[in-house]
Amino acid sequence: MLIDAPSLYFRAYFGIPESVAKAEDGTPVNAVRGFLDMLATLIRTRRPDRMVCAMDHDWRPEWRVALLPSYKAHRLAPEGGEVVPDTLTPQVPMILDVLAAVGITVVGAAGYEADDVLGTLSVTQEAPVEVVSGDRDLFQLIDDARGVRLLYVGRGVAKLDDCDDTAVRSRYGVPADRYADFAALRGDPSDGLPGVPGVGDKTAARLVDRYGDLDGILAALDDPGSGFAPGLHAKLDASRDYLAVAPKVVRVALDVPLPELPTALPTVPVAPDRLLELAERWNLAGSCRRLVDALAAQG
Repeated sequence: MLIDAPSLYFRAYFGIPESVAKAEDGTPVNAVRGFLDMLATLIRTRRPDRMVCAMDHDWRPEWRVALLPSYKAHRLAPEGGEVVPDTLTPQVPMILDVLAAVGITVVGAAGYEADDVLGTLSVTQEAPVEVVSGDRDLFQLIDDARGVRLLYVGRGVAKLDDCDDTAVRSRYGVPADRYADFAALRGDPSDGLPGVPGVGDKTAARLVDRYGDLDGILAALDDPGSGFAPGLHAKLDASRDYLAVAPKVVRVALDVPLPELPTALPTVPVAPDRLLELAERWNLAGSCRRLVDALAAQG
């Protein structure tokens, strides 16, 4: 099981009010509690025997920005870095401390997002693999032949969507391995991807279905017999420069240099005293106990 940690702890932060999750000194721990409870639920219900949590070591990699300057530009703080709620930032080290005490592997890579780490692990780790995220871009990682699925938590972990290629085709009208081309055409405001003006989900899916991928679409633009409606042809032609780079931005890297990782999910915490200390300090006893109980049930 590959965990998109930023996706889950952002979701936890906004899903649990700070007022109901604080340490004794008043420090908010809503993201920590929510994240740990999500892990406990996933372990209890999916019963993985291996787990890795991926982190953003670079949430807006320069190589993506160089291709498309608008990439995540709307989330850039005036002083640089990502706009993150003030009370969430201090909770990330707490999450990492708890994961270390439990013995769950965490990994990131300089110059890459968590998505890229997840993508690389999805093709290098022994299958079956379940990727857990609320990021639609990761639909592209689904590979029925290898046994890679996406557990999409757009509605929360308790209502996750267990997605294979059929699910992506049903939802978007394209196969999983063409999702990046579809997304580039349609655009994604949450990532600063403008898309092709006037091309929505249905038109994007129809184009991918007819021409196979963006290379095929661009080649067809130069073919008078390709059958494009004049208006659509004009829109795509005007977006050639964008379409030449957008797929490289949207596609998840599959070749991130990563060290050898211990992936086995422990059945007991590797540092129980440290875990108890953290649970007491940050008022996390309930969440830590639920996580420990979920691990023990795996034994």
